[in-house]
Amino acid sequence: MKPRLIVSRQMPSSVGDRIRQEFDCPFPDGQDMEPDTVLRLLEETQAEALMFTSHTKLTADFVARLPARLKIAATCSVGYDHVDVAACRARGLIVTNTPKVLDECTADLAFLLLLGAARRAKEYGVVMHNGWRQGMGMGENLGIRVWGKTLGILGMGGIGRAMAARARGFGMKVVYCNRNRLSPELEQGATYFANFADMLPHCDMLSLHAPATAETKRIINTQTLALLPKGAVFVNAARGALVDEDALIAALSSGHLAAGLDVFDNEPAYDLRFRDLPNAFVTPHMGSATHETRKAMGDCCLDNIQAVLAGHAPLTPLWS
Repeated sequence: MKPRLIVSRQMPSSVGDRIRQEFDCPFPDGQDMEPDTVLRLLEETQAEALMFTSHTKLTADFVARLPARLKIAATCSVGYDHVDVAACRARGLIVTNTPKVLDECTADLAFLLLLGAARRAKEYGVVMHNGWRQGMGMGENLGIRVWGKTLGILGMGGIGRAMAARARGFGMKVVYCNRNRLSPELEQGATYFANFADMLPHCDMLSLHAPATAETKRIINTQTLALLPKGAVFVNAARGALVDEDALIAALSSGHLAAGLDVFDNEPAYDLRFRDLPNAFVTPHMGSATHETRKAMGDCCLDNIQAVLAGHAPLTPLWS
């Protein structure tokens, strides 16, 4: 018999095809399920595995209601702020994520956000959408040159390092703040700052690539934004919880900076003030949204599930 699996979020067809071949799953392409539906299907099918995303919150209450038969929950994401790790560990539930496979695509989108914000892509798009019938003078609608600028990075894990590699291709100087300093071979000439506030005055552009933790929550606020030079570009492709959005909107409204944003504090019902700001270039949390990466993320989840159900150790566990 094939192992039983519940998939609580819609998945790419390539991932669904593999699920059909290898698992007994009522919805191999996934469905966007409410928590009670997930729990009901886990109980009805006696599934041993759950594949989910941040759409399904593994809160302490949810974990307490999970059927005893469930062995592994594989989140199709690298971030896991939607998982109550302590509750899962106490329950004995194995939880895995999908590190590394989305680093390059997320960095691609982050750099797109940087370029879009710096070169006023949102405003130019409006001009073209409206038909562009009046030429622009030499001093009108000017953006900011990216080449040669200093990029500050908060969080120098895999995605942060991939962002740094792209910045070097644009002749940028890279400075970074991380919990620990990297080895010289990973640092690649970047300048380390142990203190985030100390780094900010040096940043023509700032990109966030840190996880959402108690230490990073609202790390971008009125005080830290004020430390960025006037005219800076701010990019967030990490988590909305890192940002005090009222403070960011105030900084954008004053013209202190421009921003490229892929993540928001409340998704998908994001603050519509960002929509109406011409200097906010926004996308709907699509950092990993390529055919190749979403398939790789799905395969990572399924590889973990197959390993655990076969009695082996998980490949990418949240804890060891």
